[in-house]
Amino acid sequence: MSDSPVLFEAADGIAVITLNRPENRNSMNAEVLPAFQEAMDQVRAHKGLRCLIITGSGKSFCAGMDFHAAFPEDGALPNQVFEQIYAPFLAVADLPFPVIGALNGHAIGGGFGLAMMCDIRGAALEGRYGANFVRLGIHSGMAVSYVLPRLVGLSKANELLFTGRLFDGAEALEMGWASYALPREEVLPKARELAREIAMSAPVAVQMMKRSIYKGLDWKAREAAEWEAHCQSRTFEMEDAKEGVAALLEKRPPKFKGR
Repeated sequence: MSDSPVLFEAADGIAVITLNRPENRNSMNAEVLPAFQEAMDQVRAHKGLRCLIITGSGKSFCAGMDFHAAFPEDGALPNQVFEQIYAPFLAVADLPFPVIGALNGHAIGGGFGLAMMCDIRGAALEGRYGANFVRLGIHSGMAVSYVLPRLVGLSKANELLFTGRLFDGAEALEMGWASYALPREEVLPKARELAREIAMSAPVAVQMMKRSIYKGLDWKAREAAEWEAHCQSRTFEMEDAKEGVAALLEKRPPKFKGR
């Protein structure tokens, strides 16, 4: 397999983007961002696509932000930095055709947000999923607080967002967050099967159907993501965020002080 951080392939109307940093659980860093953007450019330039699958290599889909990495700021305001980080992944929601998230493993934090930019999600039974932001002392990003209640209901979303608790593939299926849950090695083949079924449908009708669904939901995920970038940047400057990230890297429970 190529050593590129993000892979792209397309055939028979179906494209596949693969996050390819298995040694670091496909986490988001300054190399992945432009590589994912380039893959998205290839998706948009490729004629005749009817479905996109996004998956990961190894045992994780995406573990979220790489806290060991540095991101270029270019003089941007703190909230703008987060907006720039998430922009390539938020672009997934703008595609006119269906997107399937083949979640071959863990999708946590920003990776959880990327999974929710997909129209359909298939989970690995062994995977762990969730928005663990509050356990790091920070606010969620990528419209997680907007999308999750619309997927699983307000009470369940509140529970997950207030606790930062992770859940497995079986619970993902039970709560309706995922359309199917299978052993890791079966997740991508099932996604390809589903993509082929979608590709057999009339493409214009499918695209109009997708537009109608989100229009009916009054979908404003991008506006939500902008607000979250503001909240996330503010919390990221607090002592609790420094403690939360340090605790994560040191593999210990955090000691938050509310400041």
